[in-house]
Amino acid sequence: MDITVPYDWRPRDYQLHLWNYLEKGGKRAVAVWHRRAGKDLLAVNWCATAAIKRKGLYWHLLPTYNQGRKIIWDGMTKDGKAFLEAFPKPLWGAVNNTDMRLELKNGSIYQVVGTDNVDRLVGSNPVGVVFSEYSLQDPRAWDLIRPILAENGGWAVFIYTARGRNHGYDMFNMASKNERWFSQRLTIEDTKVIGQDAIEEERDAGMPDELIQQEFYCSFDAPLVGSYYGNLMARALADGRIDKVPYEPRLEVHTAWDLGMGDSTSIIFFQQFGKEYRIIDYYENQGEGMSHYIKVLRERDYLYGKHIAPHDIKVREMGTGKSRWEVANALGLRFTICPNVLIDDGIEAARTIIPRCYFDEKRCNILVEALRQYRKDYDEKRKVYRDKPLHDWTSHAADAFRYLALGTRDNINKGRKLPTYADGEYNVLGG
Repeated sequence: MDITVPYDWRPRDYQLHLWNYLEKGGKRAVAVWHRRAGKDLLAVNWCATAAIKRKGLYWHLLPTYNQGRKIIWDGMTKDGKAFLEAFPKPLWGAVNNTDMRLELKNGSIYQVVGTDNVDRLVGSNPVGVVFSEYSLQDPRAWDLIRPILAENGGWAVFIYTARGRNHGYDMFNMASKNERWFSQRLTIEDTKVIGQDAIEEERDAGMPDELIQQEFYCSFDAPLVGSYYGNLMARALADGRIDKVPYEPRLEVHTAWDLGMGDSTSIIFFQQFGKEYRIIDYYENQGEGMSHYIKVLRERDYLYGKHIAPHDIKVREMGTGKSRWEVANALGLRFTICPNVLIDDGIEAARTIIPRCYFDEKRCNILVEALRQYRKDYDEKRKVYRDKPLHDWTSHAADAFRYLALGTRDNINKGRKLPTYADGEYNVLGG
Protein backbone atom coordinates (compact mmCIF):
# COMPACT_ATOMS: atom_id res chain seq x y z
CA MET A 1 0.00 0.00 0.00
CA ASP A 2 1.38 3.41 -0.99
CA ILE A 3 0.81 6.11 1.62
CA THR A 4 1.80 9.71 1.11
CA VAL A 5 2.83 11.85 4.07
CA PRO A 6 1.76 14.20 5.39
CA TYR A 7 -1.40 12.11 5.36
CA ASP A 8 -4.67 13.84 4.42
CA TRP A 9 -3.30 17.24 5.51
CA ARG A 10 -1.61 20.19 3.89
CA PRO A 11 0.21 23.03 5.63
CA ARG A 12 -1.37 26.44 5.34
CA ASP A 13 0.45 29.07 3.31
CA TYR A 14 1.98 30.77 6.36
CA GLN A 15 3.10 27.40 7.73
CA LEU A 16 5.10 26.47 4.63
CA HIS A 17 8.24 28.31 5.68
CA LEU A 18 8.61 26.13 8.79
CA TRP A 19 7.44 22.94 7.04
CA ASN A 20 9.90 23.36 4.17
CA TYR A 21 12.72 24.03 6.62
CA LEU A 22 12.02 20.74 8.39
CA GLU A 23 11.57 18.77 5.18
CA LYS A 24 14.97 19.97 3.99
CA GLY A 25 16.62 18.55 7.10
CA GLY A 26 16.48 21.50 9.50
CA LYS A 27 17.28 20.49 13.07
CA ARG A 28 16.30 23.41 15.32
CA ALA A 29 13.22 25.58 14.95
CA VAL A 30 11.40 28.16 17.06
CA ALA A 31 7.87 29.17 16.01
CA VAL A 32 6.18 31.83 18.15
CA TRP A 33 2.73 31.72 16.57
CA HIS A 34 -0.55 33.14 17.81
CA ARG A 35 -3.28 31.03 19.30
CA ARG A 36 -5.22 28.88 16.79
CA ALA A 37 -2.49 29.18 14.18
CA GLY A 38 -2.30 25.37 13.98
CA LYS A 39 0.98 24.89 15.83
CA ASP A 40 0.28 21.49 17.35
CA LEU A 41 -1.50 20.09 14.30
CA LEU A 42 1.54 20.93 12.17
CA ALA A 43 3.80 19.40 14.83
CA VAL A 44 1.83 16.12 14.93
CA ASN A 45 1.93 15.87 11.15
CA TRP A 46 5.65 16.51 11.13
CA CYS A 47 6.19 13.81 13.77
CA ALA A 48 4.17 11.37 11.64
CA THR A 49 6.19 12.25 8.55
CA ALA A 50 9.52 12.00 10.38
CA ALA A 51 8.56 8.73 12.11
CA ILE A 52 7.87 7.06 8.78
CA LYS A 53 11.11 8.29 7.27
CA ARG A 54 13.36 7.43 10.22
CA LYS A 55 12.77 4.73 12.81
CA GLY A 56 13.01 6.20 16.30
CA LEU A 57 11.33 7.68 19.35
CA TYR A 58 9.43 10.95 18.86
CA TRP A 59 8.19 13.02 21.77
CA HIS A 60 5.48 15.66 21.85
CA LEU A 61 6.09 17.53 25.10
CA LEU A 62 3.49 19.64 26.93
CA PRO A 63 3.90 21.50 30.25
CA THR A 64 1.81 18.84 32.05
CA TYR A 65 0.65 15.29 31.48
CA ASN A 66 -3.01 16.37 31.61
CA GLN A 67 -2.46 19.06 28.98
CA GLY A 68 -0.80 16.50 26.76
CA ARG A 69 -3.82 14.24 26.96
CA LYS A 70 -6.38 16.99 26.45
CA ILE A 71 -4.62 18.94 23.69
CA ILE A 72 -2.82 16.23 21.72
CA TRP A 73 -3.74 12.65 22.56
CA ASP A 74 -7.49 13.35 22.66
CA GLY A 75 -7.21 16.44 20.48
CA MET A 76 -9.34 17.05 17.41
CA THR A 77 -9.50 19.59 14.62
CA LYS A 78 -12.52 21.86 14.23
CA ASP A 79 -13.81 19.30 11.70
CA GLY A 80 -13.72 16.50 14.29
CA LYS A 81 -10.63 14.74 12.94
CA ALA A 82 -8.40 13.29 15.67
CA PHE A 83 -4.85 14.63 15.77
CA LEU A 84 -3.58 11.04 15.90
CA GLU A 85 -5.04 10.41 12.45
CA ALA A 86 -1.94 12.19 11.14
CA PHE A 87 -0.45 8.72 11.57
CA PRO A 88 -2.10 6.53 8.87
CA LYS A 89 -4.12 3.78 10.57
CA PRO A 90 -2.66 0.98 8.39
CA LEU A 91 0.75 1.79 9.89
CA TRP A 92 -0.38 1.56 13.52
CA GLY A 93 0.99 -1.15 15.75
CA ALA A 94 0.49 -1.17 19.52
CA VAL A 95 -1.37 1.67 21.26
CA ASN A 96 -0.94 2.41 24.97
CA ASN A 97 -3.63 4.89 25.99
CA THR A 98 -2.34 5.20 29.57
CA ASP A 99 1.16 6.21 28.54
CA MET A 100 -0.13 8.09 25.45
CA ARG A 101 2.20 6.01 23.32
CA LEU A 102 1.66 4.94 19.71
CA GLU A 103 3.99 2.36 18.18
CA LEU A 104 4.12 2.11 14.40
CA LYS A 105 4.71 -1.10 12.48
CA ASN A 106 8.11 0.15 11.32
CA GLY A 107 9.24 0.35 14.96
CA SER A 108 8.93 4.10 15.41
CA ILE A 109 7.23 5.36 18.57
CA TYR A 110 5.26 8.58 19.04
CA GLN A 111 4.57 9.57 22.64
CA VAL A 112 2.90 12.53 24.33
CA VAL A 113 4.75 13.48 27.51
CA GLY A 114 4.37 16.10 30.26
CA THR A 115 7.46 17.97 31.45
CA ASP A 116 5.99 18.49 34.92
CA ASN A 117 8.31 15.67 36.00
CA VAL A 118 11.44 16.42 34.00
CA ASP A 119 13.63 13.74 35.57
CA ARG A 120 11.46 11.08 33.92
CA LEU A 121 12.89 12.24 30.60
CA VAL A 122 16.34 10.98 31.52
CA GLY A 123 17.43 7.67 30.02
CA SER A 124 15.40 7.72 26.78
CA ASN A 125 16.79 8.40 23.32
CA PRO A 126 14.36 10.49 21.24
CA VAL A 127 15.36 11.49 17.73
CA GLY A 128 12.68 14.14 17.37
CA VAL A 129 11.08 16.36 20.03
CA VAL A 130 8.30 18.94 19.92
CA PHE A 131 8.24 21.42 22.81
CA SER A 132 4.64 22.62 22.74
CA GLU A 133 3.87 25.70 24.88
CA TYR A 134 7.58 25.85 25.61
CA SER A 135 7.27 29.26 27.29
CA LEU A 136 5.20 27.55 30.02
CA GLN A 137 7.42 24.47 30.36
CA ASP A 138 10.15 23.76 32.85
CA PRO A 139 13.23 25.06 30.95
CA ARG A 140 15.33 22.21 32.34
CA ALA A 141 13.61 19.81 29.94
CA TRP A 142 15.59 21.21 27.00
CA ASP A 143 18.82 21.05 29.00
CA LEU A 144 18.22 17.34 29.56
CA ILE A 145 17.28 16.54 25.98
CA ARG A 146 19.67 18.63 23.92
CA PRO A 147 22.77 16.45 24.50
CA ILE A 148 20.79 13.43 23.29
CA LEU A 149 19.75 15.13 20.06
CA ALA A 150 23.25 16.46 19.50
CA GLU A 151 24.57 12.90 19.71
CA ASN A 152 21.96 11.18 17.52
CA GLY A 153 21.42 13.96 14.99
CA GLY A 154 17.82 14.49 16.05
CA TRP A 155 15.64 17.56 15.69
CA ALA A 156 13.76 19.85 18.09
CA VAL A 157 10.85 22.18 17.35
CA PHE A 158 9.70 24.79 19.87
CA ILE A 159 6.14 26.07 19.35
CA TYR A 160 4.51 28.56 21.71
CA THR A 161 2.93 31.93 22.30
CA ALA A 162 4.70 34.67 24.24
CA ARG A 163 4.59 34.62 28.04
CA GLY A 164 6.62 37.65 29.04
CA ARG A 165 10.38 37.95 28.90
CA ASN A 166 11.10 34.48 30.19
CA HIS A 167 13.04 31.54 28.75
CA GLY A 168 10.74 31.53 25.73
CA TYR A 169 11.78 35.10 25.00
CA ASP A 170 15.44 34.17 25.41
CA MET A 171 15.02 31.16 23.13
CA PHE A 172 13.41 33.24 20.38
CA ASN A 173 16.11 35.92 20.57
CA MET A 174 18.87 33.31 20.45
CA ALA A 175 17.32 31.57 17.45
CA SER A 176 16.83 34.87 15.64
CA LYS A 177 20.57 35.56 15.84
CA ASN A 178 21.71 32.02 15.02
CA GLU A 179 21.85 31.15 11.31
CA ARG A 180 21.65 27.45 12.14
CA TRP A 181 18.21 27.89 13.69
CA PHE A 182 14.82 28.66 12.17
CA SER A 183 12.88 31.42 13.94
CA GLN A 184 9.54 33.01 13.17
CA ARG A 185 6.94 35.07 15.00
CA LEU A 186 3.45 35.23 13.50
CA THR A 187 0.56 37.36 14.82
CA ILE A 188 -3.02 37.41 13.59
CA GLU A 189 -2.02 40.36 11.44
CA ASP A 190 0.46 38.10 9.63
CA THR A 191 -1.78 35.07 9.11
CA LYS A 192 -5.20 36.74 8.72
CA VAL A 193 -6.87 33.55 10.03
CA ILE A 194 -8.54 35.36 12.93
CA GLY A 195 -10.43 38.61 12.45
CA GLN A 196 -10.87 41.53 14.80
CA ASP A 197 -14.48 40.49 15.42
CA ALA A 198 -13.24 37.24 17.01
CA ILE A 199 -10.81 39.21 19.18
CA GLU A 200 -13.62 41.49 20.34
CA GLU A 201 -15.71 38.44 21.22
CA GLU A 202 -12.87 37.17 23.41
CA ARG A 203 -12.56 40.59 25.04
CA ASP A 204 -16.30 40.83 25.66
CA ALA A 205 -16.21 37.34 27.20
CA GLY A 206 -13.74 38.62 29.81
CA MET A 207 -10.35 37.77 28.33
CA PRO A 208 -7.84 40.29 29.78
CA ASP A 209 -6.23 42.61 27.24
CA GLU A 210 -2.77 41.53 28.42
CA LEU A 211 -3.65 37.94 27.56
CA ILE A 212 -5.00 39.02 24.17
CA GLN A 213 -1.68 40.74 23.46
CA GLN A 214 0.19 37.56 24.39
CA GLU A 215 -2.08 35.05 22.68
CA PHE A 216 -2.96 36.81 19.45
CA TYR A 217 -0.23 39.41 18.97
CA CYS A 218 2.68 37.39 20.43
CA SER A 219 3.79 40.29 22.61
CA PHE A 220 6.72 39.48 24.90
CA ASP A 221 6.24 42.85 26.61
CA ALA A 222 2.69 42.27 27.81
CA PRO A 223 2.59 41.54 31.56
CA LEU A 224 2.23 37.87 32.47
CA VAL A 225 -1.44 37.80 33.40
CA GLY A 226 -2.21 36.31 36.78
CA SER A 227 1.42 36.34 37.92
CA TYR A 228 1.84 36.80 41.67
CA TYR A 229 5.39 38.14 41.58
CA GLY A 230 5.96 39.07 37.92
CA ASN A 231 6.11 42.84 38.41
CA LEU A 232 8.27 42.52 41.51
CA MET A 233 10.74 40.27 39.71
CA ALA A 234 10.81 42.67 36.76
CA ARG A 235 11.71 45.45 39.20
CA ALA A 236 14.41 43.26 40.74
CA LEU A 237 15.96 42.82 37.29
CA ALA A 238 15.73 46.53 36.50
CA ASP A 239 17.32 47.39 39.86
CA GLY A 240 20.26 45.03 39.26
CA ARG A 241 19.21 42.65 42.04
CA ILE A 242 19.39 39.60 39.74
CA ASP A 243 23.13 39.34 39.28
CA LYS A 244 26.12 37.63 40.80
CA VAL A 245 25.57 37.23 44.55
CA PRO A 246 28.63 35.69 46.22
CA TYR A 247 28.60 33.60 49.37
CA GLU A 248 29.71 35.64 52.38
CA PRO A 249 31.58 33.25 54.76
CA ARG A 250 31.05 35.55 57.75
CA LEU A 251 27.30 35.07 57.56
CA GLU A 252 25.30 31.91 58.15
CA VAL A 253 23.48 30.28 55.27
CA HIS A 254 19.85 29.48 56.02
CA THR A 255 17.72 27.15 53.94
CA ALA A 256 14.01 27.08 53.10
CA TRP A 257 12.47 23.83 51.89
CA ASP A 258 9.45 22.61 50.02
CA LEU A 259 9.37 18.91 50.83
CA GLY A 260 7.65 16.84 48.20
CA MET A 261 6.01 13.48 48.82
CA GLY A 262 6.43 11.67 45.50
CA ASP A 263 7.06 15.12 44.08
CA SER A 264 9.91 17.60 43.78
CA THR A 265 11.81 18.83 46.82
CA SER A 266 13.20 22.36 46.56
CA ILE A 267 15.85 24.03 48.72
CA ILE A 268 16.65 27.74 48.73
CA PHE A 269 20.00 28.79 50.25
CA PHE A 270 20.06 32.37 51.51
CA GLN A 271 21.87 34.77 53.82
CA GLN A 272 20.61 37.81 55.67
CA PHE A 273 22.51 41.03 56.25
CA GLY A 274 20.47 43.74 57.89
CA LYS A 275 17.27 43.93 55.89
CA GLU A 276 18.83 42.29 52.83
CA TYR A 277 18.04 38.78 51.67
CA ARG A 278 20.85 37.31 49.60
CA ILE A 279 19.56 34.31 47.67
CA ILE A 280 22.83 32.59 46.81
CA ASP A 281 21.90 29.06 45.72
CA TYR A 282 19.03 26.77 44.77
CA TYR A 283 18.59 23.01 44.43
CA GLU A 284 15.67 20.88 43.28
CA ASN A 285 15.26 17.16 42.72
CA GLN A 286 12.66 14.42 43.02
CA GLY A 287 12.44 10.76 43.86
CA GLU A 288 15.17 11.06 46.50
CA GLY A 289 15.15 10.43 50.25
CA MET A 290 16.16 12.80 53.01
CA SER A 291 19.70 11.39 53.07
CA HIS A 292 20.25 12.66 49.53
CA TYR A 293 19.34 16.24 50.44
CA ILE A 294 21.50 16.18 53.56
CA LYS A 295 24.38 15.07 51.33
CA VAL A 296 23.65 18.06 49.08
CA LEU A 297 23.93 20.37 52.08
CA ARG A 298 27.17 18.82 53.24
CA GLU A 299 28.73 19.06 49.78
CA ARG A 300 28.31 22.84 49.87
CA ASP A 301 30.97 24.51 51.96
CA TYR A 302 28.51 26.69 53.84
CA LEU A 303 28.16 27.63 57.49
CA TYR A 304 24.53 26.76 58.19
CA GLY A 305 21.99 28.44 60.42
CA LYS A 306 18.28 27.66 60.33
CA HIS A 307 16.57 25.13 58.07
CA ILE A 308 12.97 26.18 57.47
CA ALA A 309 10.31 23.60 56.59
CA PRO A 310 6.52 23.66 56.14
CA HIS A 311 4.26 22.54 58.95
CA ASP A 312 3.33 19.25 57.28
CA ILE A 313 6.85 17.90 57.77
CA LYS A 314 5.55 16.35 61.00
CA VAL A 315 2.86 14.32 59.24
CA ARG A 316 3.63 10.61 59.47
CA GLU A 317 3.86 8.72 56.18
CA MET A 318 1.59 5.71 55.77
CA GLY A 319 4.37 3.44 54.48
CA THR A 320 6.99 4.01 57.18
CA GLY A 321 4.95 5.30 60.08
CA LYS A 322 7.54 8.04 60.50
CA SER A 323 7.40 11.72 59.65
CA ARG A 324 10.04 13.46 57.56
CA TRP A 325 10.75 15.50 60.69
CA GLU A 326 11.75 12.31 62.53
CA VAL A 327 13.81 11.02 59.60
CA ALA A 328 15.68 14.32 59.31
CA ASN A 329 16.31 14.44 63.06
CA ALA A 330 17.73 10.93 63.00
CA LEU A 331 20.13 12.03 60.26
CA GLY A 332 21.25 15.12 62.18
CA LEU A 333 19.17 17.77 60.42
CA ARG A 334 16.89 19.87 62.62
CA PHE A 335 14.19 21.98 61.08
CA THR A 336 12.46 25.16 62.16
CA ILE A 337 8.79 24.93 61.19
CA CYS A 338 7.24 27.99 59.62
CA PRO A 339 3.73 29.13 60.63
CA ASN A 340 0.74 27.33 59.15
CA VAL A 341 -1.14 30.14 57.42
CA LEU A 342 -3.34 30.51 54.37
CA ILE A 343 -1.55 30.42 51.01
CA ASP A 344 -2.68 33.99 50.30
CA ASP A 345 -1.02 35.18 53.51
CA GLY A 346 2.18 33.38 52.57
CA ILE A 347 2.13 34.94 49.09
CA GLU A 348 1.70 38.36 50.65
CA ALA A 349 4.65 37.69 52.98
CA ALA A 350 6.73 36.74 49.93
CA ARG A 351 5.70 39.95 48.17
CA THR A 352 6.93 42.04 51.08
CA ILE A 353 10.48 40.64 50.98
CA ILE A 354 11.15 40.42 47.22
CA PRO A 355 12.05 44.15 47.08
CA ARG A 356 14.85 43.36 49.57
CA CYS A 357 16.10 40.24 47.80
CA TYR A 358 19.23 39.81 45.71
CA PHE A 359 19.24 36.69 43.51
CA ASP A 360 22.31 34.98 42.10
CA GLU A 361 21.54 34.94 38.40
CA LYS A 362 23.40 31.72 37.60
CA ARG A 363 22.88 29.45 40.60
CA CYS A 364 19.28 30.56 41.14
CA ASN A 365 18.11 30.83 37.53
CA ILE A 366 15.40 28.17 37.95
CA LEU A 367 14.12 29.87 41.11
CA VAL A 368 14.09 33.29 39.43
CA GLU A 369 12.22 31.93 36.42
CA ALA A 370 9.73 30.13 38.66
CA LEU A 371 9.00 33.28 40.66
CA ARG A 372 8.46 35.23 37.46
CA GLN A 373 5.94 32.71 36.17
CA TYR A 374 4.15 31.58 39.35
CA ARG A 375 0.56 32.53 38.66
CA LYS A 376 -3.11 32.00 39.34
CA ASP A 377 -4.98 29.12 37.78
CA TYR A 378 -7.06 30.18 34.78
CA ASP A 379 -10.57 28.86 34.17
CA GLU A 380 -10.80 28.49 30.37
CA LYS A 381 -14.59 27.99 30.41
CA ARG A 382 -15.49 30.97 32.60
CA LYS A 383 -12.60 33.16 31.31
CA VAL A 384 -11.58 34.13 34.85
CA TYR A 385 -8.66 33.47 37.15
CA ARG A 386 -9.34 31.19 40.09
CA ASP A 387 -8.35 32.40 43.53
CA LYS A 388 -5.61 29.79 43.84
CA PRO A 389 -2.18 29.14 42.30
CA LEU A 390 -1.73 26.98 39.23
CA HIS A 391 0.15 23.82 40.17
CA ASP A 392 2.92 23.36 37.65
CA TRP A 393 6.74 23.23 37.57
CA THR A 394 6.97 26.66 39.22
CA SER A 395 5.07 25.57 42.34
CA HIS A 396 7.90 23.85 44.22
CA ALA A 397 10.32 26.77 44.01
CA ALA A 398 7.57 29.29 44.75
CA ASP A 399 6.39 27.29 47.77
CA ALA A 400 9.93 27.14 49.16
CA PHE A 401 10.20 30.91 48.74
CA ARG A 402 6.87 31.38 50.51
CA TYR A 403 8.18 29.32 53.44
CA LEU A 404 11.35 31.42 53.41
CA ALA A 405 9.24 34.57 53.79
CA LEU A 406 7.09 33.09 56.55
CA GLY A 407 10.02 31.57 58.40
CA THR A 408 11.97 34.82 58.49
CA ARG A 409 9.09 37.18 59.16
CA ASP A 410 10.09 37.51 62.81
CA ASN A 411 13.84 37.74 62.02
CA ILE A 412 15.45 34.32 62.22
CA ASN A 413 18.67 35.80 63.58
CA LYS A 414 17.01 37.52 66.52
CA GLY A 415 18.50 36.50 69.83
CA ARG A 416 21.03 34.06 68.37
CA LYS A 417 24.73 34.43 68.75
CA LEU A 418 26.08 33.44 65.36
CA PRO A 419 29.57 32.08 64.76
CA THR A 420 31.45 34.23 62.24
CA TYR A 421 33.44 31.38 60.70
CA ALA A 422 33.00 27.63 60.52
CA ASP A 423 35.10 25.52 62.84
CA GLY A 424 35.40 21.86 63.67
CA GLU A 425 33.10 22.03 66.67
CA TYR A 426 30.20 23.70 64.90
CA ASN A 427 27.33 21.56 63.56
CA VAL A 428 27.43 21.91 59.79
CA LEU A 429 23.70 21.23 59.57
CA GLY A 430 22.75 23.84 62.11
CA GLY A 431 20.03 23.37 64.63
